[in-house]
Amino acid sequence: MTQINLLPWRESRRKEAQRQFASVAAGAVVLMGLTIFYVHWHVSGLMEQQQARNEFLKKEIEVVDKKIGEIKELETARKKLVARMEVVQQLQSQRPRIVYLFRELVNVLPDGVYLTSVKQVDNALTVEGIAQSNARVSTVMRNVDASEWLDKPRLEVIETAPKLGDRSSRFQLSVKQTLKTDSQNTGTN
Repeated sequence: MTQINLLPWRESRRKEAQRQFASVAAGAVVLMGLTIFYVHWHVSGLMEQQQARNEFLKKEIEVVDKKIGEIKELETARKKLVARMEVVQQLQSQRPRIVYLFRELVNVLPDGVYLTSVKQVDNALTVEGIAQSNARVSTVMRNVDASEWLDKPRLEVIETAPKLGDRSSRFQLSVKQTLKTDSQNTGTN
């Protein structure tokens, strides 16, 4: 015999479809909620990690900045020391110049000429003295012209000094000292 179902089957199928839809929708909402929670948790973790890196970098930058400050201080101290060393070397190299200067002054003075004063400012000399005659002053100037250590003689003052003798005269002479290098200094004996 055939069975006839008198129950409303369409309605039960609709209810079943609604239940399935509700359970799928609930599952999708839960899955979406879990996905959002995971993404939020993961992004928060990445942000905390990046902040930790940033803090580490800030600390390292502070350490490097301190080291850079120390290096700048050391560079400044080094420059000062180098400047001092250069001054000392310059003074050491110029030390024998006065010896050469006095030796050269003795060489350029002929007999009958006497120095009373020698003043030096940088490489400019002012020489004052007494000569037995004007010709001897001219000889001094020619000798200065021929000298390797002295240059550009210029007679500033010449006047007679009758108290010292008939033809005696006082003179003042400006002379430039030439600056020789150490290799040139050692070559002349």
